[in-house]
Amino acid sequence: MFQAPMGKLHNAVCTECGHIPTLDHEVLTEAAEPVASEISPSSAPAKPASRKRRRSHLIIKFILGWCCFIGLIIYAGKILKESSVADVARISAEEVAQTQGEIELAFIDRVRPQAIANLSGFIAATAPEQQNQFVHNPVLTATKTAAFYSLNPLVRLEASQLRNTANAMLTLPMGAALESTWTSTDGYQMDAVFLEEGNEWRLDWDHFIRYSDYPWPLFIAGSGPDVGNFRLLARERLADERKTADEISLVFYAPRFGDPKATGPQSPEFLISRASEEGRLLEAAFAQEKAGKRVFGVKLPSENSEGLIRVRIRVRRSESENGRKFTIEKILACHWYSESSVGITLPEKKP
Repeated sequence: MFQAPMGKLHNAVCTECGHIPTLDHEVLTEAAEPVASEISPSSAPAKPASRKRRRSHLIIKFILGWCCFIGLIIYAGKILKESSVADVARISAEEVAQTQGEIELAFIDRVRPQAIANLSGFIAATAPEQQNQFVHNPVLTATKTAAFYSLNPLVRLEASQLRNTANAMLTLPMGAALESTWTSTDGYQMDAVFLEEGNEWRLDWDHFIRYSDYPWPLFIAGSGPDVGNFRLLARERLADERKTADEISLVFYAPRFGDPKATGPQSPEFLISRASEEGRLLEAAFAQEKAGKRVFGVKLPSENSEGLIRVRIRVRRSESENGRKFTIEKILACHWYSESSVGITLPEKKP
């Protein structure tokens, strides 16, 4: 068209095709058809849609990857925090144990010389009046000594023959105390407790001589008062065979001074309801003994034979046509210390 000679439109013909270059409908149609036929209706928009999908996939993958990364950071932080807390707890427990050990050692170093001096003075004394100046609560002790020594033999020891074998701080509700074990060249084995009084550490006389209101063998035989408080060793009879029974079967023994493994004659059988306060206390005390633990958390091992626990009890004796009967009125304590608390946390009552 552009190669036609210049002139009027009707004289201007294309030198190639011989047509007049007119922009009529046919020319436009013929010109448009080849253009339309070269472009596929489906392929024209395909490239932008494909690019959009690829961009969407990349964004989703990025978001998921970022979430996983954040999750790993949070998880790692949690692990590190728990590990740090565990390390701190372990270190704290070690520091507490070390501190407690240091406190106990300092306590023993401070109290032990006074305890040894008072025990030596007590043993060297030849009369109860002389002994009272070395014991805790001497006024109350003085009211007991005359009657006690009139019915119980007084063991003679030599202070020079005693050897202090172990010491431990005893934490009682009434305050700190020193518990110690001793042996003598005569073969005696003893444990002694020292309580603070007037800036002095005095011997717990009741604990040391295993004080009871009346000799247990004589009480069982029918002698003495009908009611008495006693320091005794208790054993559960047929513990495995009767573990499902409603009552605990017990026997008691009088302790023997200087020989903690020995026991006196066995008492008659005592039956105590497991559901009662006394029964629950005794069950807890026997369970603690079986676990190798002692009341008030004292670290020294028990001096008594396996299966025996120390108790303070109030017992009533009665006579009837059916014979002599003994009844436990109260479990005073699951220890022999001059401490009013029982020493055992009473377990919850079973439904």
